[in-house]
Amino acid sequence: MKINKILLVVVLMITTNTIVAQSEKVSIGIRAGIDFQNINGTDQQGDKLEFLLVPRYNAGITVQVPIATDFLVQSGLLFSTKGAKSKSDFMGQNMSVSYNLAYLELPIHLLYRPLLGNGHLLLGFGPYLAYGIAGKAKYTLNNTSYDNDIIFTNDYESSNPFHEQHFKPFDFGGNLFFGYELSMGLSIQMNVQLGMAQINSENKTYTNSQNIYKNTGFGVSLGYSF
Repeated sequence: MKINKILLVVVLMITTNTIVAQSEKVSIGIRAGIDFQNINGTDQQGDKLEFLLVPRYNAGITVQVPIATDFLVQSGLLFSTKGAKSKSDFMGQNMSVSYNLAYLELPIHLLYRPLLGNGHLLLGFGPYLAYGIAGKAKYTLNNTSYDNDIIFTNDYESSNPFHEQHFKPFDFGGNLFFGYELSMGLSIQMNVQLGMAQINSENKTYTNSQNIYKNTGFGVSLGYSF
């Protein structure tokens, strides 16, 4: 049901942009980059999470629609991977968990693109919507490792508080970026992303849990506009 709603939003955006920009120059491009992702929040007792950064990537198509002089709406559709890594002591043994989450992501940015030298300065910000489509949780206890598929669901019931592999499918947040675009259409961007949605599923077995996970990250990407 949520997938249908997201698809409807995409269709409405594309239709609206087409009508508004009939007489304007709409540019389509591709973008790919590497991010350093983490998960912020609190554990079951309400203490701050101490997860570690992990390298992830994103790639997809972009659409830029002029709305005023030097101002554009930038959107598109990205395949974006996120996650984090945690380390803890489990019954006197070293245990680590690495989360690798894959999303389809829809950014909606307001872009300021003034002429600077032979190219254009890029300054942008705006929200993003994302939907989880796949993922893995890798558990390592001493030198033994095994993987579990991420289960996307809003809630679940389990008496095992350690193997957290349930995540909500829907994520949203904000992006902030700056960069430079050469006259040939090639561009580089530095970006920061702050997730605002709780992405971990609610475990109904632990009704007093204060466990909250939120995606966050920063990175660099290269793009090309046709």
